[in-house]
Amino acid sequence: MKIEVNGEQRDVAATNVGEALAELGLGEARVATALNGTFVSAAARDGTALSPADRLEVLTAMQGG
Repeated sequence: MKIEVNGEQRDVAATNVGEALAELGLGEARVATALNGTFVSAAARDGTALSPADRLEVLTAMQGG
């Protein structure tokens, strides 16, 4: 299905947020996620279903000063 990941159209086979992260190579990464503008906790990712045209945002922590 086609979803938007960080503003870019992607074709994924995943059916939930956790699977999508794994498919994108981020399954073990410490990231924050939001689906259609709503925060999705790490514990809820596998239970959060994806639908065509969903918008998934994946954010990583940045260090610096």
